[in-house]
Amino acid sequence: MNHGVLLIIIAVTAIWVVSKSLTRASSDKIHEFMRRGALVIDVRTAAEYEAGHLNSAINIPLDQLKSRIREIEPDPNRPILLHCESGARSEAAVQILRKMGYQHVLNVGSFARARSMLEPSR
Repeated sequence: MNHGVLLIIIAVTAIWVVSKSLTRASSDKIHEFMRRGALVIDVRTAAEYEAGHLNSAINIPLDQLKSRIREIEPDPNRPILLHCESGARSEAAVQILRKMGYQHVLNVGSFARARSMLEPSR
């Protein structure tokens, strides 16, 4: 294999790993938010939510988040934890909420990660 191609593959992999670690919240930060009474929002579709969800999570699909969040949580200072199937939609949800003035929002990441961190006894 050409050294240039190998270096590009290594660089792309490194960037991907770093970007993944920057978008997901640390376990310490997630537990801090839980101690502060965080609202847990699952931004998957209703069908995904019904197939299995965290007991502590409410379902607001990503495409409804902007129109429903103020009725669900009018306080922009309450901590909010978001998750979805892979972490991509919950990252988009973080950006939406921050633009709406919600300052304490974190992307937990995937449903599996949220389950392991927020309901570890399951």
